[in-house]
Formats: sequence, structure tokens, C-alpha cells
Amino acid sequence: MALIDPTRALLLIIDVQVRLMPAIAGGAGVIANAGRLAAAARLLDVPVLITEQNAGGLGPTVPDLAPEAGTAFPKMRFGAAQAPGFLDRIGDRDCVVTGCEAHICVLQTVLGLREAGRRVHVVGDAVGARRVESRDAALARMAAHGADIVTTEMVVFEWLGTARHPRFRDVVKLIK
Repeated sequence: MALIDPTRALLLIIDVQVRLMPAIAGGAGVIANAGRLAAAARLLDVPVLITEQNAGGLGPTVPDLAPEAGTAFPKMRFGAAQAPGFLDRIGDRDCVVTGCEAHICVLQTVLGLREAGRRVHVVGDAVGARRVESRDAALARMAAHGADIVTTEMVVFEWLGTARHPRFRDVVKLIK
């Protein structure tokens, strides 16, 4: 199926951390769109997994997205898919991916997920890097390796599927 099925999806928020985000080009937009997706995921019962890269150095996840205490997936590897226990945490779900940095942790995680046979949708307007050209190159490379490049609104409306969805009005408020 080409559409993103909410019953098979998992929202993966990679390393949106307090000491990293001030350096990210368009960081506020990345946080806002990842927040919209997280809120929609909660309303639509889509699981959310948040990773934190070297939290001692980069700090915790930004307050707007902060996971419940103890639920973030800590990692030191840039590619989360190569971290022990990560693939077990996501199971066989399709991954909707947001986060930073696009050309490092997001890229290496997506390539690892693709190598593991997972279906991956990278939310282009919810990933960031210090330099726009690094983000753009990473998105092109991920697409070349079979990841779908999508937008926040594409994901939200595919999760809804219909204007008759019982949570339609609640979810649409998140993006308008």
C-alpha cells in the first residue's frame, strides 16, 4: 500500500534535543511540525518513539516534545537502527521519521531501517540540519535508497483517511 496506514505506523522523532536545536536551520519549524505529528499520533493511536543522542552532551528532548520520563530511547550510535534493542522497539511497523540532524542521525537511521526491510517515510518539513544543503542532500540520498519523502500534512491526512474520521476536526486544528 502506498498510503501511510496509521494501524501499521510508528512516529519516530530523532534527537530533537535542547542543545542541538539552536544550531539547526529552521529549527523552530522542525519542532513545530514534529509536535503536530506527535499530537496527531496521540489522537489517532499511532505509537511514538523518541531517540536521544548522547543526552549528556546534547541534553534531553526539547520540552515541547519531551517524552514521558524514561521512555526516550538513549543512543550513542548515530544510526538508531544499529543500536541494540532499537529494531525490537519498533517491531514491524512502518516508520514516519522526523528529527535532526538530517545528514547524520536521521540519514544513518533511515538507511539502517531500509536495510532491515522497513518501510520508511521521512517528513521533509520536520527534519533539519545546521545547513540547508546538508538537509537537502540527505533527503535526496534517503529517497534514492527507497524512503518516501513526505510532508507533515501528507502524513496527517493519510492517517485520517477521510473527513468522516471521528477525530478529523481535532486533528485538522493541529495544522491550521
